[in-house]
Amino acid sequence: MKTSAKARTAAAVLGLAAALTLGAALIPGDRPAPAPATAAVAPARVELAGTPASAVSLDGAIRALTERLRRLPADHLAWARLGAAYVQQARVTADPSSYPRAEEALARASALSPGDPEVLGGLAALAAGRHDFAEAVRLARSSVAANPYGLDAHAVLADAYTQLGRYGEARRAVDRMMELRPGVAAFTRASYDAELRGDRATARRMLEHALSDAFSPADVAYCRHYLGELALHSGDPRGAAEQYRLALEADPGFVPALAGGARAAALDGRTAEAIDRYAAVVARLPLAQYVVEYAEVLAAAGRDPSEQWTLLRAQRDLMREAGVRDDLTWAEYEADHGSPALAVTHARAEYARNPNVVASDALAWALHRDGRSREALPYARKATATGWRNALLLHHRAEIERALGMTAEAGRSTARARAANPSFSPGLPALARLS
Repeated sequence: MKTSAKARTAAAVLGLAAALTLGAALIPGDRPAPAPATAAVAPARVELAGTPASAVSLDGAIRALTERLRRLPADHLAWARLGAAYVQQARVTADPSSYPRAEEALARASALSPGDPEVLGGLAALAAGRHDFAEAVRLARSSVAANPYGLDAHAVLADAYTQLGRYGEARRAVDRMMELRPGVAAFTRASYDAELRGDRATARRMLEHALSDAFSPADVAYCRHYLGELALHSGDPRGAAEQYRLALEADPGFVPALAGGARAAALDGRTAEAIDRYAAVVARLPLAQYVVEYAEVLAAAGRDPSEQWTLLRAQRDLMREAGVRDDLTWAEYEADHGSPALAVTHARAEYARNPNVVASDALAWALHRDGRSREALPYARKATATGWRNALLLHHRAEIERALGMTAEAGRSTARARAANPSFSPGLPALARLS
């Protein structure tokens, strides 16, 4: 009897998680590159305040910290750094089983030294990784109160406030980072803040400053990657492809740049190349966004994407078991590819916790797809209120306005979407979202 595609794919995801964590010690223990931080989550760029770490460097750090803790089990900073390393590992490997390990290590650190700013910062990073951004803010603020000069806690604040839609407070946290250390972490967050306000020139300039400050291959690749994203969302897939190529030249293992190359190929009409690239990306790092993008490109090429949807569901189950709440992915998936009614349920849950512009758009689009365009319109307006030149959000607003007979308004929103990104394809919505 043949194994079903669903069973095979779920087993592949579970096997990946097991392989990625093989060799990690039973005691939570490792050491990150010396900066704890948050996991990458939509919609904002959420990264470490220090140098982005690779899976290999994290594995080595975890082994070193584990060994130290065998000898010095009362070293609270080693426990805190181990917890932060596991948070990073979850981000870098897409393996959510690292979150319970991080929780265990950070609980040990907190029991030994509950008010230590590094311990509090690690707990804040873990909360953000699990998408509990309100708790991340609370813990990061406590860390800042204990040590006003801790860059990592300000980085968590900037990212968590952005997720919560509290953009003024996010900007103040970024400004504080610029005062403390105007390097890659601060410049890239300043870039994203400018992009959300529609100021692409400043966004690009901040990324160029970050690139000038970058010295490690991971930093260079990270900056090049986001220069590529900015070019891609401005309607320049070939310029974006060149930035992704330069990112991979700096760090050949940098998977986001591999995914960027696949995205650029798809939007430039090189579909067969895009499919091959996405297959390689998803095999290495099955992040939800990459899986959805791959499925959409397959469907657009007339090929069956069902195995990717099965993979996505398996990844959702792993995330849920690890304590990660991600209603946003499922709101977007159900609205575009499944049940609009379920999309509304997920979107309302996401918006209730994190009322940012992307959650506003997700709720607007879900309501529209469920035949409730009148209810959708206020959320579509909120999603486009910051000035962010995001073609997908503007396209969604145009469709909602058109459904309500608001022809002139729909025409203006469509024109804004086209101006924001001339290469935007409504048939590939995931490719217009932030990576």
